[in-house]
Amino acid sequence: MVNNFKVEKVIFNCGAYNNLEKEIIKILDKKKIKYYSCIKELNIDKDKLYFLQTKEYDNENDNSNVIITELDGYKFMFMGDASSTTEKEILDKYNLLNIDVLKVGHHGSKTSSSKVFINEINPKYSVISVGKKNRYGHPNKEVLETLNESKIYRTDEDGSIMFKIKNNKLKIETCSP
Repeated sequence: MVNNFKVEKVIFNCGAYNNLEKEIIKILDKKKIKYYSCIKELNIDKDKLYFLQTKEYDNENDNSNVIITELDGYKFMFMGDASSTTEKEILDKYNLLNIDVLKVGHHGSKTSSSKVFINEINPKYSVISVGKKNRYGHPNKEVLETLNESKIYRTDEDGSIMFKIKNNKLKIETCSP
């Protein structure tokens, strides 16, 4: 991405850098792009992204950045590839009720989106980023059932998914793949 787009900063998750991240850091250093890891919050204009770290894990998926933000009164939560282990610890540490938009963890894998977690955060809309006919069988049927109280959008079926807030109303647009 840094070779094709203007990137000002890169944020890594918590934990030791893996080999891929070390290679990326070499490129960032060469291009003089700043990078950070394990941050708690990031200001973007008048808004903030909050990084919900609980601890460092021994696997890359659970070290995913989990991010929450509120934009014009709407709560957005991005789960990365975090598993139900991380979900439980996030629930124990943070008060997360009534999320408007959830980017579902780990492409809807059975390792994420536990019933306890989904029932607690109660998302109105859920977005699953997943490829068509992927070899992993994502999203998992049980996860889809767990999310049944939420309006589900999937990139394999809906294509790109855009959330716009205009006049304090949340509007969702899709563009077929």
